[in-house]
Amino acid sequence: MDILYSVLLVLGAFWLGACMFSSWIGKWLLGKDIRNYGDGNPGAYNVFRAGGRKAGVLALVLDIGKGVPFVVLAHYFFRLPEVAVMTVGLCAILGHAFSPLLGFKGGKALTVTLGVLLALPQHEILFSALVFVFLGFLLVDVDAWKVMFGMVASLIYLVIAKGLSLEPLFMLCVMAILVAKHFDDLKTIPRFRGKLITWLQDKKVRT
Repeated sequence: MDILYSVLLVLGAFWLGACMFSSWIGKWLLGKDIRNYGDGNPGAYNVFRAGGRKAGVLALVLDIGKGVPFVVLAHYFFRLPEVAVMTVGLCAILGHAFSPLLGFKGGKALTVTLGVLLALPQHEILFSALVFVFLGFLLVDVDAWKVMFGMVASLIYLVIAKGLSLEPLFMLCVMAILVAKHFDDLKTIPRFRGKLITWLQDKKVRT
């Protein structure tokens, strides 16, 4: 039965991930195509750009939320093996990133990834990702590289802490999806002179 439940949850997670709530909010509530705003991504950030705070927060909550329910069901209700739970989470991310409802051109998958990490029982993945992505935002100028810095650092940490286990393998798969979705942005060479370095330099000058 675990195999049947796993297949059903994988399919459910993928199709929920494929539901482009941000794009629908733009179309149905704002009467706008959010892909005409900002970076052209059908995600929550461009709902903020197109419709303001209220619409943006709604889109953000929905996009994060669709990474949660099937992962929670897989772990807490059906008690599926760890590998099955992580696969369900990856399928939610894949559904958003390559949504069939938008011609397999979905969003950049950051918000749904956060939702999946919040739902996974392996909380160390979430904490390491948040810490290192935050450091990336302080140290790196290019947005896509801020995320990649955090993901790579988190992967290295998980390999050191967990060895060659499912946690770093999961992070590697997430990284592959994010690289595919941010590929054009990653062509920009990053400058490692972010806010933290600037702050430290300013403090040194003042002293």
